[in-house]
Amino acid sequence: MSSRLDKMRLLTPGPTPLPERVRLALSKDMLHHRKGAFKSVMAEIQRKARVLFGTGQDVLTLASSGTGAMVAAMQGMFAPGEKVLVIEGGKFGERWTEIARSHGIIPLPLKVPAGQGADPEKVKKILQADADIHGVFVQLCETSTGVQHPVAEIAAITSKTPALLVVDGISGLGITPCPMDDWGLDALLTGSQKGLMLPPGLALLALSERAWEKAAAITTGNYYFNLPEERKNIRKNQTHFTPAIGLLLGLDESLNLFMEAGMDNIFRKQWALCRMARAGVEAMGLSLFAAQHPAWGVTSVSLPPRIPASQVLDIAANSFNVILAAGQGDYKERIVRIGHMGWVDWGDLSAGLHALAEACKSLGAEINSGGYLEQALAAYREAWEKGYASL
Repeated sequence: MSSRLDKMRLLTPGPTPLPERVRLALSKDMLHHRKGAFKSVMAEIQRKARVLFGTGQDVLTLASSGTGAMVAAMQGMFAPGEKVLVIEGGKFGERWTEIARSHGIIPLPLKVPAGQGADPEKVKKILQADADIHGVFVQLCETSTGVQHPVAEIAAITSKTPALLVVDGISGLGITPCPMDDWGLDALLTGSQKGLMLPPGLALLALSERAWEKAAAITTGNYYFNLPEERKNIRKNQTHFTPAIGLLLGLDESLNLFMEAGMDNIFRKQWALCRMARAGVEAMGLSLFAAQHPAWGVTSVSLPPRIPASQVLDIAANSFNVILAAGQGDYKERIVRIGHMGWVDWGDLSAGLHALAEACKSLGAEINSGGYLEQALAAYREAWEKGYASL
């Protein structure tokens, strides 16, 4: 049972725990954003962010949530009246549609059943049938369902068409491989509070050369999210408007952690945690909601009938000091989401699996208590040893 001395384990799909080094960086003395010391920090961020994104392009930093970067990408590259294909497999796919409509851009939703990944062949057929589609929008990880979409396969299709591929990597970048240049993505964005191990409030966005050409031809009417102006400033190690200085200091240190570990080891750990979570859930006798297309940073669990997610979360928090997340929309009470991204390790996830099992048991669910943690840890060890290339 939880006590005041227990460690609180934040296992939600954002925000995520903060490393001690990042917390210390966030507490540094303030810098002036037009002076040399800040410019030096920005130069370092730019160098390391390009490694994170897998790109040789500029990586813009925006003082906003990840949704701000979604708005910037939509309005900064597409004009009112243009058509875009939106892959809708959950709440955040739907957000792309809502953003498009709010700016007079015409979204063509491709509905994907909740818990499933997009079908690249359907994307291909739609693009072949309509040459007037200017963009394709997709989540790398659809956080609301725990699904990972086949972005590389979709990019192989869009790169042969005039349509720009815009990828929301808010819950995927720094968690799962997504090399922007190698895959041929036209825009990749993320937020600070997930795999980057920072508080919310900072967004990052990179565009391909053909995306920059499209952006240069657009009059957005958006005073704040002006991508060409941001690009001019980032090349001077500045930002167009006042930056989130404290968060950028934290980002610099977070990126140091990525560089020291090496991206391959980051992905290896995340894949091992994904396999651990799924093995533990199945060993309990519970069902995985995203059975075929798992995200590497969040595992969604289908709850037994008459076991509401809100009560599972309350018990996990109050009795075990473990913070999990419910589903969203129609699945708010039907699934529990276990976040295992960023500064989360196998010990944290073990506590999360235990809290989930005990909470479900206390609500009357039949849980196979014998050996689920052992099976989970065995899956982690096997995945770590084999590496994610075996996927």
